[in-house]
Amino acid sequence: MNDSPELAFDLLTTELLQDPDHDVSATATGLHTHGKLFAYLDRGQLFVDLPTTRAADLIDRGVATATSAARTQPTGVWVRVAEVEDWPELAAEA
Repeated sequence: MNDSPELAFDLLTTELLQDPDHDVSATATGLHTHGKLFAYLDRGQLFVDLPTTRAADLIDRGVATATSAARTQPTGVWVRVAEVEDWPELAAEA
């Protein structure tokens, strides 16, 4: 996407908000679908709430790191992803 995590997150947000297949809203806390937080940016990394098996696969491959999200009750497993190139796919999955 680009070198700035903040700009990359803004572009990702715009993309998700414009996609009619996603019921996404953006607030100061992050991205929500059906009123539930599923992704947010913190310290230049994307945090996403993914299904347990998908999160485990990404962690095993070194694409993501397991983390806790004090902001919300997870529906799956919260992971953080540093590589901006992976953000669109994983945010859409979340």
